[in-house]
Amino acid sequence: MTDASSATDNYVLTHTMLRIKDPARSLEFYQQVLGFRLLSKLDFEEARFSLYFLQPRGHSDSADGTLEHTFSRMGLLELTHNWGSEDDDTQMHSGNSTPKGFGHICLAVPDIAAACARFEEMGVQFQKRLGEGGMKEIAFILDPDGYWIEIVQPSLMDGLLAKFKA
Repeated sequence: MTDASSATDNYVLTHTMLRIKDPARSLEFYQQVLGFRLLSKLDFEEARFSLYFLQPRGHSDSADGTLEHTFSRMGLLELTHNWGSEDDDTQMHSGNSTPKGFGHICLAVPDIAAACARFEEMGVQFQKRLGEGGMKEIAFILDPDGYWIEIVQPSLMDGLLAKFKA
């Protein structure tokens, strides 16, 4: 067996995928509320679905538009829309209710109070507001399909974690 430390040197986590019902609503949310950029859209006519690859604006902009480049980038969000799902009554399962599974994605911001105030002004739905609960330094917002998005300010994390260490 090969050593994982050398055999996996060039492995990269490129993206996480969320299934969505309404691309227009989801793209507006991720682009206007969270500042993501749409890198590429792929339509699969025969299979009746579309993929949207988004990147946080804070990442370097060196996208060359090729699929190889898209699938080798770190930190992307893939939104998958199965055509026709916007017309049915089903909801997406966020993984935070029974049966539990997927929990959330996380977005780091430089000023969490300012970010949360902006989300509030934009009418974004909160799962947990800044200052609530045992972890007062973080917040959770919901995207249009009910997926949880954790909002953190990295400079506050040491203080938050110190409260919970024995």
